Parts: sequence; structure tokens; C-alpha cells
Amino acid sequence: MIRVFLVDDHEVVRRGVAALLGSEDDIEVIGEAGTAESAIARIPALKPDVAVLDVRLPDGSGVDVCREVRSRLPGLACLMLTSYADDDALFEAVMAGASGYVLKQIHGSDLVGAVRTVAAGQSLLDPQTTASMLSRLRDRSRKEDPLAALSDQERHILELIGEGLTNRQIGERMFLAEKTVKNYVSNLLAKLNMQRRTQVAAMAARLKSDGRG
Repeated sequence: MIRVFLVDDHEVVRRGVAALLGSEDDIEVIGEAGTAESAIARIPALKPDVAVLDVRLPDGSGVDVCREVRSRLPGLACLMLTSYADDDALFEAVMAGASGYVLKQIHGSDLVGAVRTVAAGQSLLDPQTTASMLSRLRDRSRKEDPLAALSDQERHILELIGEGLTNRQIGERMFLAEKTVKNYVSNLLAKLNMQRRTQVAAMAARLKSDGRG
């Protein structure tokens, strides 16, 4: 039996979803909440298998509820339910550990199938959505790690610039032509959005002092 908890601030929606899911032999609706506060208080106590969460709640977000309750119940599958497609909300939901994301316009049979899918430990994210998520994660990691866009060779050159070596000295150290090193340095400046070599040297020194160099 799949134990489900519903969170939506519209009572009519909750009743409709509860009736739909409750009519299935393998699904039992064990609780409901209309606010984020009530959901966070009740879900850990009832320990459902699946939480169906409205993204927008009067006192918060279903994404926040997902993040909070999954920190206490790691095995809980959260299925986000929303009135409209929103890439930002979807991204935040996935980052919070949600297993799936469906629109309220979904057919009843599809919602039942979605609950069964996430209850079985599977994800409801389609390949296009997954690709979009990975792309955003890469973009975020680049912003957090300034060196993420650099190749290993460029990282090595950055370190040597930090040591105060000229292009010729770097070329001798790495067995590269001076012109090749110059090209690497130009690419490095472009990727780091810098104009001067001194900026690169300062960054290399800073990263070294942070223990990342």
C-alpha cells in the first residue's frame, strides 16, 4: 500500500486528488495540509511514502516543504504539483530532492501513475528536463568555481603565472612554444573575463592561499 500525504491550499483540489488516489486499491491518503507549516509538522509524524506538494502555498513553498521533510525522511518521495510550468521552480524542486513535477492539468490516470512511479523510487523527469537541469548545474558550478571552465593545461599555466613566470619561462617549463603559451594565456583571460595578466596572477595567489592552487 502506497501511503500518500497531500499538501495544497485549495480544499477543493485536495478533496479531488484525495478521492482520485483513494479510489485505487494500492494507494491510501493518510493526511492533508493546506499550509507549509502544517505540512512540515505532520509529514514526519505520519511517515508517508509519497508527499504530493503544491509548489505555491500561502506561508511558503512546496519546495521548502520538500527540502525540510526530506532532511528528516530521506526515503520520502516528493511529487510537486503546480498550475503552470516554471523552469526556476522546477530547478529548485529538483535541487530540494523532489522526484517529480506535474501540472495540475494532468489527467487523473497520469497522476495516479506518477504517484506509483515516484513511490517505486523512480524519477518523473523527462530527458529534456534532465538535460536542462544538468546544464543549469554546470552553469552554477562555473559561477561558484572560477576555474571550472579551464582545461588542465590552462590551470597549470595559471599556476605558473601565479609564480611570476613569463610566457617564455612557462614554455620552457611545459615544453611549449612561446606563441602557444601566449594563445593559452589569451584563452585563459577570456574564460576568466579578465583583461590583464596581473589579474590572473592575483587570482592564482588567492587560490593558493585558499588551498585550491
